[in-house]
This record gives sequence, C-alpha cells and structure tokens, in this order.
Amino acid sequence: MITDERFVTYIHSLEKPNSEILTEIEQAAHKDLVPIIRKEMESFLRVILTIKHPKEILELGTAIGYSAILMSECCDAKITTIENYEKRIPIARENFEKAGKSDQIELLEGDAMEVMKTLPKEKYDFIFMDAAKAQYINYLPEVMRLLNPGGVLITDNVLQDGDLIQSKFVVRRRDRTIHKRMREFLETVKHDERLETSIIPIGDGIVMAVKK
Repeated sequence: MITDERFVTYIHSLEKPNSEILTEIEQAAHKDLVPIIRKEMESFLRVILTIKHPKEILELGTAIGYSAILMSECCDAKITTIENYEKRIPIARENFEKAGKSDQIELLEGDAMEVMKTLPKEKYDFIFMDAAKAQYINYLPEVMRLLNPGGVLITDNVLQDGDLIQSKFVVRRRDRTIHKRMREFLETVKHDERLETSIIPIGDGIVMAVKK
C-alpha cells in the first residue's frame, strides 16, 4: 500500500456501488484469490475513460474479465483483451457473456508479446497494461507501435507496494528481477521523448502516459 491505509479506507467508503455483475465477479475473485484491480484504479479508469472517450481499447491481462467489463461500462469502445492463463480464459468468456458484453469485448488467447505482433499499427487510442509485471519493459516497444498519437497508456502495479525502492537485499530473492525490470520500465517511460508520462502513487502505483 503506497498511501496511508486510513486514507485508503476512507476513500473506499465514498465509492459508489458497482454493477451487479462486477460485484459478483469481485466476490468470486476474492474467494478464489484471483488478483483484480484495486478500487483506486477502478475510479481512476472511470474518470480517464470518461475524459478520453476511446474508440479502441487494448488490455494486456484479462484475468477473469473484471477490468474489461468495468471499462466497457464506461464507454462504447471496442475492447480487445489478451490472456495467456488457460484456466482463466473460459471464466472470463463466461463473465463477458453474463455481462452482455461479448459483442463489445474480444478476448485473444496467447502470450501478449506474440499476440501484439499480429495487431495493426496505431490501432488503439487507449491501452491498459496489467499483465506480467516483469514483462512491462519488454512489452513497451509493441505497445508504442500499437498506440495512436494522442493515445493514452495506463499501467498498473508499478510501485510494487512500495518495495520498489527497497534495497535488493531486503526484498525476497524471487522479487528482485521484477523490481529491477520495473525500475527500468519507469526510467524508460519517463525519459522517452515520444511520451509525456506521470507516475501516480495511488493504489499500487500507476503510470499514465500520452503518446505525443
């Protein structure tokens, strides 16, 4: 948690209730320990999508479809979402069907890097990246190819619960590679002349970047 937990609890208490289908999926996710976006990211996405009104959205990391359905409720955009974990794909498809969003949301199966290579250049005006954290830096060249000029890139979980700034000797060995690559990703997006980028310390840390 990046922000004081008391503030987070208070902010959560102000949130409007979600739709019935999102509430159902959220409860199932918590029960089955499936990671979904935090409430702070939900609010942030709703506001940004309302401002941007994208026509084509690309999501990296479907999980069980929670964030894709949330985005579909915020705008009329066509949403393409990519998932590689076979056990979650049928659950996501079922949730899209329950939500009545199967026509609006297209789920592509496979490794995000390989799938992105098959997609047309500069097709998307909004990209939401919430997949394998250690791969963000590797995904970035393809993300830049796919993002329209003026398009928005939102990336979740970039501050790793604040552990990103800890010495590598403090964090668990298995997390060291993720943290190293995430720091490289943040350095890259902040200094890429093609992007205007802000790192926002809410939730687990968000990158918001606009392609010039």
